[in-house]
Amino acid sequence: MNMTKEEQDKITHQIIGCAVELHNTLGNGFQEVIYQRCLSIELNSNGINHQKEVEMPIFYKGNDVGLRRADFLVEGEIMVELKAVINLEDVHLAQAINYLEAYNLQTGLLINFGAKSLQFKRVFNKSWKSLNFKNQGSDN
Repeated sequence: MNMTKEEQDKITHQIIGCAVELHNTLGNGFQEVIYQRCLSIELNSNGINHQKEVEMPIFYKGNDVGLRRADFLVEGEIMVELKAVINLEDVHLAQAINYLEAYNLQTGLLINFGAKSLQFKRVFNKSWKSLNFKNQGSDN
């Protein structure tokens, strides 16, 4: 599909809104799988196209070294990684960025339901390569 940055920003904003609604309703203290199921319900009720636990190959120097499941793939382009930990740490952020690079996705969200207040970070793949070259132009 190759969404524009503005389209991706709009969708990530909607996803964050769904996560806020979920956290306000359920609070913290549940296992990640519960938040995953509930977030899917919120995404569905907001008309946001998504897939749960999408198996994606991981490559190392051109070699397929295994599969990793993304918690959500939204609109075929935005990875959403969920956590249910007391506090997000640098390792969680690094993991999310590594997944983006391994999947060749441009944008992702890291959402933590385990803290008293919802935590989220937008993550970006700085080495992302678009497979759609017809819409390339200058950034000015």
